[in-house]
Amino acid sequence: MITSRDNERLKLVRKLLGGRKHRVETGLFACEGEDLVDAARAGGIEPVDLLVAGENVEPELLASVSTLPHPARVIGVYARSALPSRPLPVCLGLWQLADPGNVGTLLRTADAFGACVALSDGCADPLSPKALRASTGAIFRVPLVPWHELPERRVALVSHGGTPLVDADLAPPVALLLGSEREGLPDDLVTISEQATIPLADGAESLNVAAAGAIALYELSRRRLACS
Repeated sequence: MITSRDNERLKLVRKLLGGRKHRVETGLFACEGEDLVDAARAGGIEPVDLLVAGENVEPELLASVSTLPHPARVIGVYARSALPSRPLPVCLGLWQLADPGNVGTLLRTADAFGACVALSDGCADPLSPKALRASTGAIFRVPLVPWHELPERRVALVSHGGTPLVDADLAPPVALLLGSEREGLPDDLVTISEQATIPLADGAESLNVAAAGAIALYELSRRRLACS
């Protein structure tokens, strides 16, 4: 039973929940809550360590490291190398998304439509507490692939001027590129990609990036179903 806040296992969890630097250095990340731990188990991914309040750690000590408003009773530590990484024919390419909530939501969306995800340099950490919660366990099912392994054919989702999404060629293998919340995609990336736009009502400026990704993946999925 862990009874000291200076316990090494507890200190590691505190560091993993507290900053990306420690997650990168160790190759580990921490998940808070039974739902995420259960999702990992369902995906065949076992924890490197598992802290359970009242079983192997005093509840108040586990609560002291939790980032949740209602502290988790269970925190699991996992190796990033255990996560799925096999490329799929459809990939969401996320360019410098700053909000970990959007990254997690898009992981969840990719899970729903059978896509993998690639993150550019400068993207929010998909293994941060906020991103993990937003993914609702999809992190253990959706392959994370390097940016350089994106499919060669790429469709950039742009706010204006692209082919209407309903008419765009989305046939796999394909990467659907989504830009940062404030700046969108850089011009050099847009120029070398096919371009698609989701038409909006008059007066509407833009969609949230997570909503745009969901619409694009749904459109691709709808076509698959229509052809089956």
